[in-house]
Amino acid sequence: MEIERLVYMANQIAGYFKAYPEEEAITGVEDHLRQFWDPRMRAQLIKHLETDGSGLVAIALAAAKRLQQKAAAAS
Repeated sequence: MEIERLVYMANQIAGYFKAYPEEEAITGVEDHLRQFWDPRMRAQLIKHLETDGSGLVAIALAAAKRLQQKAAAAS
């Protein structure tokens, strides 16, 4: 899948959670990405973070960074 589409989707999820307190919003996005995104999609998003992470809104960026950290810790 194109990274632009994944960034768009992550930002849409973050938009849903933006009314929540920040910590809950980040956790909500992270949980959604973990539960509903294919592992390949999550891997592409993490790879995007390693290059520059451009286009991600703050909540989506923070959630993606958490995924990245947990993936690194698991390997």
